[in-house]
Amino acid sequence: VAWAWDGGTSTVSNTDGSVTTSVRANPAAGFSIVGWSGHGSGSATVGHGLNAAPELIILKGRTNAGAWVVGSDYIGWGNRLELNTASASSSASADFNSTAPTSSVFTVGSNQGSGNKIAYCFAPVAGYSAFGSYTGNGSSDGTFVFTGFKVRFLIIKQYDGTNGWFMWDTERDSINPNTALFSANASNAEQSQANHAIDFLSNGFKTR
Repeated sequence: VAWAWDGGTSTVSNTDGSVTTSVRANPAAGFSIVGWSGHGSGSATVGHGLNAAPELIILKGRTNAGAWVVGSDYIGWGNRLELNTASASSSASADFNSTAPTSSVFTVGSNQGSGNKIAYCFAPVAGYSAFGSYTGNGSSDGTFVFTGFKVRFLIIKQYDGTNGWFMWDTERDSINPNTALFSANASNAEQSQANHAIDFLSNGFKTR
């Protein structure tokens, strides 16, 4: 199984930020891929090419070891999650410099100052993609989350605890409740997990 986004048709040089980036962007899909070289000490701004503020950024060093850092509006840009671990959100102001992205740039701090970097940036597009947070109710009649469109691919991470990055899609399981579970942070094979079931609905999803 693979999940793919249309990243546009060309890679361009972007000078919107304090560092020059190489960007492949598709604003209509709310997705861009951004490469740049580390800026050194302090903070820097990085052009992302989306013409809308990203609500989710996945960032990785290409030439130095380190976690897959995840920043989001919904945990605050002074914190981070790690795509490769089940760790809860933690304070990390030196990753995104505690600064929310704008429609042209995002900010990185001293943690991201060395080596070559790659970032995957996602901005919401009505009827196509959505990002957010909710509070679970601990029930088999779980929380309904409105997206405004039928979801095809869903990732959920508990950010105040150590549950993993759970992933469902309607290609592997097209019938509700959807129980075909992957964990992005683990190498496990697909699991059928009735206690992690999701209903995919016409305007959102419901946890079971």
